Amino acid sequence: MQTLNDLRLAVLIDADNIPYSNVKGMLEEIAKYGTPTFKRIYGDWTKPTVAGWKSVLLENAITPIQQYSYTRGKNATDSSMIIDAMDILYSGKVDGFCLVSSDSDFTRLATRLREAGMKVIGIGERKTPSPFIIACDKFIYIEIITASSVVQEPVTSKKQVGKRPLSRQKAEDNDQQVQGKKVKRLIATSISDLADENGWAYLGDVGNLILKKQPDFDPRNFGFTKLTPLIKSLDFEIDERESGQNHIKHIYIRNRK
Repeated sequence: MQTLNDLRLAVLIDADNIPYSNVKGMLEEIAKYGTPTFKRIYGDWTKPTVAGWKSVLLENAITPIQQYSYTRGKNATDSSMIIDAMDILYSGKVDGFCLVSSDSDFTRLATRLREAGMKVIGIGERKTPSPFIIACDKFIYIEIITASSVVQEPVTSKKQVGKRPLSRQKAEDNDQQVQGKKVKRLIATSISDLADENGWAYLGDVGNLILKKQPDFDPRNFGFTKLTPLIKSLDFEIDERESGQNHIKHIYIRNRK
């Protein structure tokens, strides 16, 4: 049986709508979901705006695809990337695609690839329009990948509070409270959807359902590397059950009554 990490992935990068910083971090993130079989980046390499990419392509074995802009104000790169994606799809050489872009123009492409049975992972900035995010099986923010490579202190530390104006700190705290309520509600409803007659749901199934409901869900958005620590920080009941001779632990959770 094929596992997630055995997936052959086509990594297609839109150089016009993605920053070139932390390319290595992006590829390491992609490696969690499968093996990049194709690694291509699309852009008009005669433009100075994509010059930053050139220094990182060789060391990361990414093949640049030249696409001239035929008309001012029109993006020919999108068309070239979409055509290549369909060619790769019909070749039957991959199990999924990783579309690296913040452009909503790739929404229909992501939808079409999923219709063909492909797993589609999106990577882009937080400004990415929601239609493209929802069209993917999973969407990862570049800012999270960048942040995970830097050791940061908790937002609530006194040191950080002292560095920010009080009004800005208060706004950040309020935003965190709102996001915290939203994620707790998302988890709670997902537990209810999967719960047995006693209210318990397997954490792995809950995580998969959350991802289907909200493709950009990621525990790193809330300061946690994994889903389990995030769950433990919230007010849910947790039951760790051992099974088999190897005493493998399975985590079950339920809403508090």
